[in-house]
Parts: sequence; structure tokens; C-alpha cells
Amino acid sequence: MKAIMLHDYGEGAEFKPANVAKPDVTPGHVLLRVAATSVNTVDTMIRSMGNELAPISPSLPAVLGMDFAGTIEAVGDGVEGFAVGDEIYGCAGGLADLQGALAQLMLADARLIAHKPKSLTMREAAALPLVGITAYEGLTRAGVGEGQTVLVHGGAGGVGHVAVQLAKAWNATVFATGSGAEQMEIIEGYGATGINYREQAVADYVESHTGGAGFDVVFDSVGGANLSKSFEAAALNGHVATTVSMVELDLTPAHFKGLSLHVVFMLIAMLHDFQRASHGKILAAIAELVDAGQVKPLLDTENFAFDQAGEAHARLTSGQAIGKVVIDVA
Repeated sequence: MKAIMLHDYGEGAEFKPANVAKPDVTPGHVLLRVAATSVNTVDTMIRSMGNELAPISPSLPAVLGMDFAGTIEAVGDGVEGFAVGDEIYGCAGGLADLQGALAQLMLADARLIAHKPKSLTMREAAALPLVGITAYEGLTRAGVGEGQTVLVHGGAGGVGHVAVQLAKAWNATVFATGSGAEQMEIIEGYGATGINYREQAVADYVESHTGGAGFDVVFDSVGGANLSKSFEAAALNGHVATTVSMVELDLTPAHFKGLSLHVVFMLIAMLHDFQRASHGKILAAIAELVDAGQVKPLLDTENFAFDQAGEAHARLTSGQAIGKVVIDVA
């Protein structure tokens, strides 16, 4: 089969086409023909920093690509609920010893997949798994539900735009930060209240939208130093969920507010074979919400072919993309 491979890690490492052996289907797994894969920030980090990201980075030569949508070609022993010809989506490779989706065929643990939402194209479905699972896990761990006020930092971003829609689907009152007219339009198109973080200080929008009480839940898809803003924006005994917490930070503000901090690292299931079935269940739940019209992935306007993986990575790292960057594999 054809695959797009990396033979080196580092800035400017090139993807190169190759002919590699077709994977054999194994118990508990399905073999799928990949139709599309999307690029996530972690993919670009592995490519440029692979030697510094053990044990996440696969051994070289490597096939990257975590997200995918495709069609099952073979089903391994012990797999239930899936059959040859089923259209599926998931996040099941591209790190450690798991081959990624930048290949015509891919072996995927059946616990990490779900049937593709019927209302989405393959390209759209490939954009959802990693960001969808991340958003779902963070919001559920924070206990988001009806009547709560939820602030999403980065509401037009990959994870953020799904978090906004999920919180709305769960009947929360949702606010989201962004910048510029296009991002405000995206956020408000999901039924949330947009907050331009470049024009309003945290204290100002907390006062105007919550009367100074703070938000019940803050979902921070920006993370890092922005966590301090999340602590400031949260209500007493509130919840902060973050997807990026690799930072040294004074937790004193969180202490005096009695905040609960939830760190979301969705790759744990793949890296450690830990509660993998939960990812399949989350993807199935998201598919139901998608087909009910409550969640829709946001795709970047640029299209990339199978042999343009490098250009797709460049598009994401440029900061110019609005929505998920997708590569057509089929």
C-alpha cells in the first residue's frame, strides 16, 4: 500500500511517499481504508520535536496522522458491532507503536472507533475525533449541564468550537473568547455569546456577563499562561478544564476560589491502553449529536491531497487556518 512517511524529526522534516506492507488484521482490531485524515497540533509537534516527545513519538520511519474516517475492509476476531463495509471514524494511531492514518490502509483498535455520523462527509468526519473526544471529556469531567454558565477560551479553535457546541447541546449558557470579526461570527453562529479577548479584560467581561460572579465552568483550549485568566474568570467553587497545562503557575487564585482543575490529555487511552472503550463510546455519542444537528465540525477552506501532508502541516502551524485542516487520502 501507499503511505506518507517521515524519516527524520525536526523543523522542516519532509514527508515522503513510500510503498509499505499492508497491515494484517488482528484480534480486537479492524482494517480500514482511509478516506481522510485531519491535522492536529500534536501531529505537528511530533513532526518537529519527535526526539523530545518520547514516548509519544513513533519510531522512525513513521506514519503520522491520528484522526481518520474510512471504510472497514476486514474485521478481526472478537470484534462486535462492526462489519466489512461500515463507514467509521476515530483517533487510533500516529503515535508510539500505532501506525497513523497517512496511509491507504490502517489497523485500528475497535474500541477506539465508532460508526461515522451519517450526515457528514468523510472529510468532515475525519475532522472530529481528537478534538471531539477532548472537548467531551473536559466538559463532562467539569459536570457541564443545564442552567450553568460556561466560558470557552478559544471558541473558534479546533477543540474550542466543538466544546461550544457540546455545552450548548447540554443546555448550558455559553460564552466564548476569540478575536476578529470572523471568529466572532463563528462563535455566535453556534448560539454562544462572543467575547473579544483583545478588547475586553477578564474582569470586565466577568462583570458584564455574570454580574461579577464568574462562570460555573471555564473550558480553556488555549492553556499555558492563559490558565491564570481562566482562574480569574471562574466562579467560587467553579471548574476549570484545560487541554494545555504544561506551565509553571501560581495556584493561589484557584485555592482561594476553591476551584477544581481538570487536565485533559486524551492520548492516554492510546498510549497506555487505558479505558480505550470510553473513546469509542464518546465518538458514538458525538455522532448522535451530529446527526441530530447539534454539532458540526468546522473545516478550513484549503483542501490538501494525500501527497500534500507537508503543506497541510504548514497551513495549521501558520495560524491562518480557520477550522480543522483535512487531508484527502482516498
